[in-house]
Amino acid sequence: MKDVSKISILSRRPVKMAEDAKDPRVNVILHKDFEKYDSELLSQLKGASGCVWALGISQTQVGPEEYVKITKDYTLVASEAFETLGSDEKPFNFVYVSGMGATTQPGRFSAIFARVKGETELALAEMRKTNPSFHASSVRPGYVDASSHDAIKPYIPAKLPLLKAAEVFMGIPIKYAMKSYWSPTQDLGRFLTEMAMGRYKDRLKAKDIQMEGDFPILENSAFRRLSGLSR
Repeated sequence: MKDVSKISILSRRPVKMAEDAKDPRVNVILHKDFEKYDSELLSQLKGASGCVWALGISQTQVGPEEYVKITKDYTLVASEAFETLGSDEKPFNFVYVSGMGATTQPGRFSAIFARVKGETELALAEMRKTNPSFHASSVRPGYVDASSHDAIKPYIPAKLPLLKAAEVFMGIPIKYAMKSYWSPTQDLGRFLTEMAMGRYKDRLKAKDIQMEGDFPILENSAFRRLSGLSR
């Protein structure tokens, strides 16, 4: 996207795709502790208009406590640090990448990911309520599919054969018969970036966008609709 002037990436390790791109706009900031953001780090982010917070992990890969720490705690610590980057004239846009199935009204049988992501959304909604210069929002992607996104394929970690086969088996009907669940990575990445730039702030009133006060929660169908993808 040519209208993006600078991209700062917080990562525990070097980002190969960024190294290969050799784009002067991209700055990788090595950050080991996602529970702490000091003034030196925040000074490197000064002037940023927004953040796409996509840090996460599957609930099947870690225990419940670690899942809450990564999914909820890390998000809220970061948002508390980044809310200082905005101003009344130029609010900071914090875009939380949640997931389809997340809920702010969990039931007895709600999966841990659904409950924890929903709790995180509600906490961000409260932050937005108390700080008018912090414009938090949430997007709930569905089946995130990189099969047509050649630029990122070399950088996607290899998957176990069984998992890869299951993904293909499930992906075909979603792409062709259940498109409202489909999140192509190239379109999704562009949309999340535009959300962080505040592009859709006047278009966030619809049936597939849940509002918690002024905090919008966009279902996958909302992302597709606003991106001009077929439903």
